[in-house]
Amino acid sequence: MEFLGTKLLNDNDFLELLVRFLLNITVMLVIVRLLYYPNQRRKDYLFTYVIFNVLIFLICFLLSSVKLELGFAFGLFAVFGILRYRTEAVPIKEMTYLFIVIGIAVINSLSNKKISWAELAFTNAAILGATYALEKMWLLRHETQKLVIYDNIELIKPEHRAKLIEDLNKRTGLTITRTRLEKIDFLRDVAFLYIYYFEDKTPGYNNPADDSDDDD
Repeated sequence: MEFLGTKLLNDNDFLELLVRFLLNITVMLVIVRLLYYPNQRRKDYLFTYVIFNVLIFLICFLLSSVKLELGFAFGLFAVFGILRYRTEAVPIKEMTYLFIVIGIAVINSLSNKKISWAELAFTNAAILGATYALEKMWLLRHETQKLVIYDNIELIKPEHRAKLIEDLNKRTGLTITRTRLEKIDFLRDVAFLYIYYFEDKTPGYNNPADDSDDDD
């Protein structure tokens, strides 16, 4: 049965779409929701990753028969892969996860008949396993950075580094391990510092039970 010259339903193609989509969405959600989000707690990126993955998968799958295939995939992959948001610079780790969700969508949507389901499943499992190993096993401690405006520029001198960290610990309530000077504004008598700390060393910070959306 057709409508306006287009089939209402193609059983084989629709079934393939469903199977590939379920595989894609399952792998993507495990990586984004179970590996990324518990550490980063960024709902804005969580939303972005899910929507990017779904849209790119559907675009690639539906247009794969137009014979654009490999060139189209790499072009789309490159366009989305270099995106930067105007409001803020995207951290390298978030960009890596964006690269992962785009890659999963492209692989699962454009793998042709020459690639078996076993090979496709292994590819998804390899991506999932590598991400899990890096996030949960080899990188056991997640170091977070924040940019702060510091008003006591006397303490930014190298010889006062211990006093600087002690003062920042008291003010922020964090257990800061190191700092990096970004710039000094002598007109305002302030310094812009990056502070670094491990979340597991800060009691009560970034508690998984806390569903706060506060971002810096």
